[in-house]
Amino acid sequence: MAPASRTEFPDPVLVTTTAELGAVSARLRREPFITIDTEFVRERTYWPELCLVQLASADEVVVVDALSPGMDLAPLGELLADEGVIKVFHAARQDLEIFLHLFDRLPQPLFDTQVAAMVAGYGDQVGYDSLVASVVGAQIDKSHRFSDWAARPLSAAQIEYAAADVTYLREVYQRLVAQLDREGRKDWMTAEMDVLNSPATFRPDPQTLWERMRPRTNNRRMLGMLRAITAWREHEAQRVNVPRQRLMKDESLMEIAATSPGDVDALARVRGISRGFAEGRSGQALLEVIAKARHEPDASLPRPPKGRGKDAARPSAALVAMLKVLLAACCERHRVAPKLVASAEDIDRLALEDAPEIPALQGWRREVFGAQAMALKAGELTLGVADGAVQLIRAKGQGA
Repeated sequence: MAPASRTEFPDPVLVTTTAELGAVSARLRREPFITIDTEFVRERTYWPELCLVQLASADEVVVVDALSPGMDLAPLGELLADEGVIKVFHAARQDLEIFLHLFDRLPQPLFDTQVAAMVAGYGDQVGYDSLVASVVGAQIDKSHRFSDWAARPLSAAQIEYAAADVTYLREVYQRLVAQLDREGRKDWMTAEMDVLNSPATFRPDPQTLWERMRPRTNNRRMLGMLRAITAWREHEAQRVNVPRQRLMKDESLMEIAATSPGDVDALARVRGISRGFAEGRSGQALLEVIAKARHEPDASLPRPPKGRGKDAARPSAALVAMLKVLLAACCERHRVAPKLVASAEDIDRLALEDAPEIPALQGWRREVFGAQAMALKAGELTLGVADGAVQLIRAKGQGA
């Protein structure tokens, strides 16, 4: 059934009891797809505090008050686990992280309209309100965007605002599916959803988080210390339920890795570390981790990630610039978002390596851009300008 026009949208219903949620979930499990969104707060916590869950089918819209006294979200978990119902989100990552934490599994099957919009040529990481305006021609009221969703009672205007995030999403979803089918890009979408379907996307390995700080050193002992204390911070942030950067900033971790403080006084001298923290339970646990890491065998110390460290090779800035122009031209030609095709790291590795193992040289990305990038590096392709647009020009004897 096609979604209702704006004038026919049903009023959202606020669900405040487990029994009501059970009835709603039972009805929605009979639908081919549902649209989902959440409202949460996490400024002061590691784990997001779920406040609302918005759900819509073709002919009903509900807003579930997750903070209602006595509310048991188990019926919602059963709905999300029902593989007969497609779960449609926009920019799903934070929503999926919440549901994975609550139910220890990801909703299945998934469809993310932000990813679909990138595949369909609506731009890089297009926002929900922009996508609704482009696809449906409607404007989203932004007046409650910064509401405190944990405060109660909720106003009628807040409920209406929250419901809009799933109301228009129904038509956006159907139109994007039709476009991807018409343009033969369903397989492109499937490949992109693989990342969101993996729990590992939302549960990073604490032992590899140090790599995200991109340390510019080849000192393996320092890298080993950084690995140990970064993993400790992740576990500790989860234990006390505070954001990792609030517990300890990256800059403090880097200084600790470089100086290896051995007692409370030395730890308290690290920038960003208070005396109270150093003397407390967390500080004592951190000093134990530091002491253990100081004696880690050389053979088990990490090596600088490939292409990093102070002595790492740097790609030609001119070649990188040319590859970026080529990427933009190819994506313009195929009407697909550049960020979806190749990352900045992909571009650097293309400039540096003969045959890097990167997504840009695999599957549909290779067809859209990767093959042309290799041809450009080999001198088989040049760039020109005609009619106000960048043109790809094959060298003589290299085909059209």
